[in-house]
Amino acid sequence: MEMPIPNAGVLSKRDRVLARLAQVVPQAALITDEAERRAYECDALTAYRCIPLAVTLPSDTAEVAAILRICHEEGVPVVPRGSGTSLAGGALPTEDSVILGVARMRDMLEINYADRYVRVQSGMTNLAVTGEVESDGFFYAPDPSSQLACAIAGNIAMNSGGAHCLKYGVTTNNLLGVTIVRMDGTVLELGGAHMDAAGYDLLGVICGSEGQLGVVTEATLRILPKPEGARPVLMGFDSNEVAGACVSDIIKAGVLPVAIEFMDRLCIQACEDFAKAGYPDCEALLIVEVEGSPAEIDTQLGVIKQIARRHNPVELRESQSEEESKKIWLGRKSAFGAMGSINDYMCLDGTIPVSSLPFVLRRIGEMSKQFGLDVANVFHAGDGNMHPLILFDANKPGDLELCEEFGAEILKLCVEVGGCLTGEHGVGIEKRDLMNVQFAPVDLDAQMRVKDVFDPEWLLNPAKVFPLDASATRRQAA
Repeated sequence: MEMPIPNAGVLSKRDRVLARLAQVVPQAALITDEAERRAYECDALTAYRCIPLAVTLPSDTAEVAAILRICHEEGVPVVPRGSGTSLAGGALPTEDSVILGVARMRDMLEINYADRYVRVQSGMTNLAVTGEVESDGFFYAPDPSSQLACAIAGNIAMNSGGAHCLKYGVTTNNLLGVTIVRMDGTVLELGGAHMDAAGYDLLGVICGSEGQLGVVTEATLRILPKPEGARPVLMGFDSNEVAGACVSDIIKAGVLPVAIEFMDRLCIQACEDFAKAGYPDCEALLIVEVEGSPAEIDTQLGVIKQIARRHNPVELRESQSEEESKKIWLGRKSAFGAMGSINDYMCLDGTIPVSSLPFVLRRIGEMSKQFGLDVANVFHAGDGNMHPLILFDANKPGDLELCEEFGAEILKLCVEVGGCLTGEHGVGIEKRDLMNVQFAPVDLDAQMRVKDVFDPEWLLNPAKVFPLDASATRRQAA
């Protein structure tokens, strides 16, 4: 994966930059030792690594602004970092960059049940938000598989979703406002605990911007009352295509489950071995969950099971207890960790129309044989957000490159059927060079002009999202 050559001028003034940073953050919040910096050399896309110039861990908006102001004056690139769970290389540093991590910014700032919102520092983990309000009957809806570790800052940067996004939407549907600091240290307040603001939808621009426009330090999030009840049903099928067709039929029937999750045989077996969830022995598995009153649940599951039976499931099992429901979801939530325990893999994030699921799953199977690499499919089937896991051997010369080539073909396929390159993982460096597949040059230029406004010197998260040849003149001019 190509990255720009480090700026020799920045490297030569490292001592001066570090001395200035030491004046605005506590000693413990500035990491300069090489061994300690190595912990930040990559994110969850571990195939690519680079030790940063330094790491800063501010504790509030004022410290973030001070760090950015210094780096702006010195012309030092800054890479924002949440919890480092990005699967697209979104937090990969460059040798001449300073990591700005929000891991110490984890306070709950305000809880308002009457108006159903909370205000948090952006380093708070996704699951911790719900943890603060669940005893009072509320929850925060977006639930990525990494929700135990991933930070709200990263969720906003990548517009993360999760298993329950089919009904509740992704981060942008649950984000009300942010405090964001621009590269020059300017602090902006966008949105907030009120109805939509007049003028441009700048909050919509920030959500999903992958750290290109500023560093989010605080967020106002929508919280929801817990549903009266919820119940999942397991459906096992003898082929991926049949399971995909079942998903399409459920959506077409007008039923709105809270989640529809898909796993194929390879992933089913890994999750079963890892979590002992009681999954059936089959080629493809769907987890479909509905919620509401007992009567609503029974009615919805009745329709869903009727649709499933038309596809001749090898197993159709409705959860009979809260404990069984937790085990079902534990298996799915453990999928990425379970696969990682048995093999190196690269996780993709293409999104497709639900009606294209059978065709795309079949083509992935065909391409798997063509490239000679196994693929485990696990994804949010209800909204077509696919997460194919391509298995490869990181110690085998050429295997990573072959995996990248295979992944690129899958993502191109997603675009060809009317989908897009990413649903929630972001572009980062992983899909950067594929942006030309989805966007024409004029489209990319329009996006880069937005970055020009927020970050004219192109110092925030450089070399991400936009193909290097498309952004070269802007980065060189800066």
